[in-house]
Amino acid sequence: MSDQIKHECGIAMLRLRKDPQFYIDKYGSPLYAPNKLYVLMQKQINRGQDGAGVANIKIDTKPGTRYISRYRSIEPQAVNYIFDKIHKKYKKAKKHGGEKVLFDAAHLKENIAFSGEVWLGHLRYGTHGENSIETCHPFLKQNNWRSRNLVMAGNFNMTNVEELFSKLVELGQHPKEKTDTVTVMEKIGHFLDEENQRIFDKYKKEYSNEQITAVIEDELDVARILRRSCRDFDGGYAMAGLIGNGSSFVVRDPSGIRPAYYYADDEIVVVASEKPAIKSAFNIDYKQIKEIQPGHALVINKDGSYAEHEIMPAREKKSCSFERIYFSRGTDPDIYRERKALGKALIPQILQAIDFDLKNTVFSYIPNTAETAFLGLIEGLEDYLSAKRREVLLEGKPHLEDLEELLNFRPRVEKLVSKDVKLRTFITNDSDRDAMVANVYDTTYEVVRSGIDTLVVIDDSIVRGTTLEKSILTTLDRLEPKRIIIVSSAPQIRFPDCYGIDMSKMREFIAFRATLELIKERNMTFLMDEIYEKCINSQQGSMNFVKMLYEPFTDQEVSDKIAEIITTDEIKAEVKVIYQTVENLHKCIPDHIGDWYFTGNFPTSGGMRVVNRAFVNFMEGKAVRAY
Repeated sequence: MSDQIKHECGIAMLRLRKDPQFYIDKYGSPLYAPNKLYVLMQKQINRGQDGAGVANIKIDTKPGTRYISRYRSIEPQAVNYIFDKIHKKYKKAKKHGGEKVLFDAAHLKENIAFSGEVWLGHLRYGTHGENSIETCHPFLKQNNWRSRNLVMAGNFNMTNVEELFSKLVELGQHPKEKTDTVTVMEKIGHFLDEENQRIFDKYKKEYSNEQITAVIEDELDVARILRRSCRDFDGGYAMAGLIGNGSSFVVRDPSGIRPAYYYADDEIVVVASEKPAIKSAFNIDYKQIKEIQPGHALVINKDGSYAEHEIMPAREKKSCSFERIYFSRGTDPDIYRERKALGKALIPQILQAIDFDLKNTVFSYIPNTAETAFLGLIEGLEDYLSAKRREVLLEGKPHLEDLEELLNFRPRVEKLVSKDVKLRTFITNDSDRDAMVANVYDTTYEVVRSGIDTLVVIDDSIVRGTTLEKSILTTLDRLEPKRIIIVSSAPQIRFPDCYGIDMSKMREFIAFRATLELIKERNMTFLMDEIYEKCINSQQGSMNFVKMLYEPFTDQEVSDKIAEIITTDEIKAEVKVIYQTVENLHKCIPDHIGDWYFTGNFPTSGGMRVVNRAFVNFMEGKAVRAY
């Protein structure tokens, strides 16, 4: 994606199902669990570059022994930094006790932090707010009763934080912050406390307080806690939690917006935001990795037994399609195929845009995430050429020279654009800054015929268009092509996201800006006022009134206006912009149909409220997020 945007976080959870000594004896190392978690997190670093955190819980420790450990970091290499610190604890143990202590699980568990059975890792990609240790997951809610401790990390954004905050206040709490992370943890923590109390009241006449503690830890109903906690949540979420007794869970929103996958055998249960991370860590078949179902929680009990439980009635599955287009790792075989299909689906539009003149067209991509879609595009061109060859051969007898040219012709493919430097922010003068931005990308010279060739360059999505306008088009125009055609493998982004992606202000979207220009040109500003009034008067979130803004215009009209906006006076080449259609998006990615940023069809009422509020903010000149 040429426009850099922040997005969803990553979670990794690991539960050892056997005694820790088993893993030392079988794998010859006390670091089996931390090493596996390290791989799970390293393979998801694409999901978190602002910080990371790791928590560990030891099961059935003696009173007076620390059983919860946590490290968080916002260092540039946060994952490496955290695991280096964990490894140092083992090195220190070896230094003081010799090699043999590293192979004694009981000794490690009693004396060394991060030697327990339950692990939780998190990679943070903050969409809003500051970046500090305090904002890094996992978060910890502490209590002197072991089964009331809660450690949480997640990949989520809630649209109804105000409502959740008010409910906590109604319960008598005094939350320290009005953020979705705090409100979610405090709400789950509240019902965790109530579950503890329920079991205590049930057995208080039968056992002593000390005995009841063990009974509570064994009977804790995690699914019941989550059903009571999550019923008011509105948003996209995959939330992982560890309870002090050793139970753990991952719960997913009813629409399946945020991803969560797991694998289990008789030794471990492992959860991650992406399948390739699990595949890499455990070298298993992709078919063995399961998806946690929407509205369900994978609950792992203290004894290591596990099951999926329905927490909320599942809605129509609206998994985020942006995960497939851009955010998730392309090494997932399904995602790889989908991205290639997206590139291939653009062939009819591209051929029409270049007037079917393949001989004078050069194809390229904007590095690096668009490469797979580009491969699909080239594959589609080869299929088109193959069909044309067959058609010519069947319809007549071409001249020998023409036939030879037809059989030997290949699309002209070049790597034209590469990232060169990162702009320093000390340049404050606008004209100087723009001059520097124009050099962020470099290009390959003397492969384009001046004034003759058309350049077709594919990007996986175009959000704001600023990088195209300020840098990429300027760079490509230096090659002196006749035309530049920018192709997006995703449809036009028209609406804000409120479920985890950093796309919350409508004024930033190039498609929105283009539509405003069309409205002004056609003297339709009254439409803006109409929509504003409807948004102001709507509180229920039952309808997205902002859709009305785009209804008078075709997709092509908006695309053409986008091309005008990004074409500065200095650009000499003719510029055209092509977007994927929503119809083709769903054909290419049939199992992940969450498309609210393209269509405005938000899967929750909170999403509808957010988009209406975002438009109100724009009309009132408020440069703030709408949730």
